[in-house]
Amino acid sequence: MKIAIVGTGYVGLVTGTCLSEVGFDVVCVDINEQKIKTLQNGGCPIYEPGLEDLLRNNIRAGRLTFTTSLESVIADTDVVFSAVGTPPDEDGSADLSYVLEVAHTVGRTMQKHLVLVTKSTVPVGTARKVREAVQEELDRRGVDIPFDVASNPEFLKEGDAIGDFMRPDRIVVGVDSQRAHDIMERIYKPFVLNGHPIIFTDICSAEMIKYTANAMLATRISFMNDIANLCEAVGADVSMVRRGIGADSRIGSKFLYAGIGYGGSCFPKDVKALIHTGEENGCSLDILKSVESINERQKSLLFRKLKEYYHGDLQGKVIAMLGLAFKPNTDDMREAPALVLIDLLLKAGCHVRAYDPVAICECRRRIGDSITYCNNATETFADADALLLVTEWSEFRVLDYDKLTQSMKQAVIFDGRNIYNREEMRQHGIHYFPIGSSPVIPKNQSL
Repeated sequence: MKIAIVGTGYVGLVTGTCLSEVGFDVVCVDINEQKIKTLQNGGCPIYEPGLEDLLRNNIRAGRLTFTTSLESVIADTDVVFSAVGTPPDEDGSADLSYVLEVAHTVGRTMQKHLVLVTKSTVPVGTARKVREAVQEELDRRGVDIPFDVASNPEFLKEGDAIGDFMRPDRIVVGVDSQRAHDIMERIYKPFVLNGHPIIFTDICSAEMIKYTANAMLATRISFMNDIANLCEAVGADVSMVRRGIGADSRIGSKFLYAGIGYGGSCFPKDVKALIHTGEENGCSLDILKSVESINERQKSLLFRKLKEYYHGDLQGKVIAMLGLAFKPNTDDMREAPALVLIDLLLKAGCHVRAYDPVAICECRRRIGDSITYCNNATETFADADALLLVTEWSEFRVLDYDKLTQSMKQAVIFDGRNIYNREEMRQHGIHYFPIGSSPVIPKNQSL
């Protein structure tokens, strides 16, 4: 079976590489010539643990190739996975222009039966538009070639995408024919030997599942951030609250961590798109509107705490930031809280020094040299007036507190991810401001 993956972004590249790893003949297609050249030479345009090694191994084995032309490979292809971008329009709806362009290209060039699988996150009803686009091209050609459309949403966590794909907890496939069912089952059989299921649904339900899953996770995050802010106000500790409610089997412990908001390529975009879908169909998704509002407000929380600490005067303050990516183990900065914080700090007259293990190049691409980029954590907080923990990379979990207290102008940490121990902060004389609990002020000191 020959498989084409259209789009070599995060989803497409992981999908193509992992499918080739189990033996499929895969060609990845992208219109970006420079990206394709990089991939053909064994380079990896995104940071994802384990991906580059898998990619190179399968290129050497001849199972994974790259091209800029879908037309050149479509004749021999059995399955086309469409993994192109669906960026949000100004109204929050998903831009389907790239998805539909793939469908038109398939319709213009296909020579035999194939399955066109939408891997991108798309609104309910997209499969119908994809089918119409393919059929329009076939009618224009005056040919009658059978084809199937399927929906196969991805559930990959950035930073652990290889594990998620190779050992999934579930695979969702929406089909409307037995032929498509059998083909998709054959593709995914190597990945469900762990006993986890392939869940076959109708196509509309499959499209809805992805949005609903991301919206639910985003809701849990915003809910806990709202509760965290209340905990601070009443003197409770959100970490203790989390443990208490997480022990309830009906709730569970995952995605109950308070912080400074979610970012990335999925949650913000998908929440917006689901809200828009609701409005198009006469359903006001009020909970999700609140989820989005809470998240945007939470991204500026560390700035508000910092401003309050310095009584509103941040002019000339040197602020150290640890972490730029929206989460650990990725260089992705889409919708990252760090970008909001940097913008607020610069507008307040601060000098920002930042360090991230992998996202510095991406940050520089986005905002240039408006901040100072450092080589490690110690360099970042030297001579700083305050330290903001923004991304919970593992190397930030244990800081050299002696160096910190000696080199900072004032030892104060604003912890956006609650990774530090309150008692250690107190013992080292550090002013410590977590999320969702009272600050730690060393003895004989005051705010």
